[in-house]
Amino acid sequence: MLGPLSTAHRVGGDMRVLGVDPGLTRCGVAVVEGGVGQKLSALHIGIIASSPTQELADRLVGLEQGLEALIVEFEPDAIAIERVFSQHNVRSAMSTAQAAGIALLVAGRHQIQVSMHTPTEVKAAVTGSGRADKAQVTFMVTKVLGLTTPPKPADAADALAIAICDVWRGQAKRRLEAAVRGGAR
Repeated sequence: MLGPLSTAHRVGGDMRVLGVDPGLTRCGVAVVEGGVGQKLSALHIGIIASSPTQELADRLVGLEQGLEALIVEFEPDAIAIERVFSQHNVRSAMSTAQAAGIALLVAGRHQIQVSMHTPTEVKAAVTGSGRADKAQVTFMVTKVLGLTTPPKPADAADALAIAICDVWRGQAKRRLEAAVRGGAR
């Protein structure tokens, strides 16, 4: 069981969220800081990459080490992960789920609260439409964060969108869950 979320070290209650777009070859990662109704800032945009020719165990260890380094450097208040959804390609779904599992493991080790968001939820939060395409999501991420150029690769842009979604929607969800836990005592 994770403890209550603390944002006491952030200015004005800002939230710092590590967004993760899980994947083994390219895992999108981004750190966003801000709050609902406040300007958001991108503190980190990137990917954690591995070669498909590496052994699976080595790829997972590399992903774990990359996520650990980001947590140590940026001290996120929460980790937001894109929820694995059913895909026609079982192999792709399995590798996505394995990468998401590593992100969950690292979050649990550091007792960082986790939110999982579906692709439709992320698109709706960032663009206003759950049916938005990648170009629309990238355009809105660029605009919301005040970036001078669209983030690349697409995995990094997706990680930014996931983090933005969590800043905007995850805070309310966590407050509600905390209230329910507090009322159940």
